[in-house]
Amino acid sequence: MINQIETQHNTSVYTLQLPSSINSITLMENFIDELSVKYGFSDEIYANVLTCLSEAVVNGIVHGNRQIPEKKVYINLEVPEEKRLIFVISDEGEGFDLNSLPDTTTTENLSGRGVFLINKLADHCIFNSKGNELELHFII
Repeated sequence: MINQIETQHNTSVYTLQLPSSINSITLMENFIDELSVKYGFSDEIYANVLTCLSEAVVNGIVHGNRQIPEKKVYINLEVPEEKRLIFVISDEGEGFDLNSLPDTTTTENLSGRGVFLINKLADHCIFNSKGNELELHFII
């Protein structure tokens, strides 16, 4: 379910709640497609947003919520001006310790590559201390 709220100062806020099922990725992709049309994403921004959100949502569904359908992954988006997107992605899991992820630049360590990609592709990335919420900034 996608909700859009228009707020003061030309800021738009969107919310999306996803069941913890891999099939929810399609809903997230449709959401990104709608945003891309509305805000005129370049191909690079579209690819970066889609990749980062896909990684974050899959991590929330699989690792955070352990694919328990009753648990949700939440995407909140604030567009404070037409040149910036601020996503907050959270799950209902116990979180993880960002500092305990292995070095993902070696071939033997595949775990944590999504976090590595997110850090490289987003303009700004902030994990909460619990490890179950991620804030991503993109300049469009």
